[in-house]
Amino acid sequence: MPWERRGRREEAEKLARSVAASRLAAGAQIVGPVISVFWHQGEFGSGEEWQVLFKARADRYASLEEHLLRHHPWQNPEVSAVPIVAGADAYLRWVDRTTASEPAD
Repeated sequence: MPWERRGRREEAEKLARSVAASRLAAGAQIVGPVISVFWHQGEFGSGEEWQVLFKARADRYASLEEHLLRHHPWQNPEVSAVPIVAGADAYLRWVDRTTASEPAD
């Protein structure tokens, strides 16, 4: 029987809240459920998961990754970064202000 796992929305929301409250990201979006098909521990399987997208600065990535790996309920979660190559000035300033060590708002 294929290995199956089910992520929980509550876990995704808890993780998103802890990251945003720590100002490691300006905010997060929880998308799901999504169906993932994968190999895990030598077995092929699928499962329902919740994806969390964080709005963060590149210079905060190491701290964000450390936080996610420490607080995520899975042993080996997907943690990756995708650069923003362009964006609205006001939006990018909001991300920068919100994740600064001493936020303005």
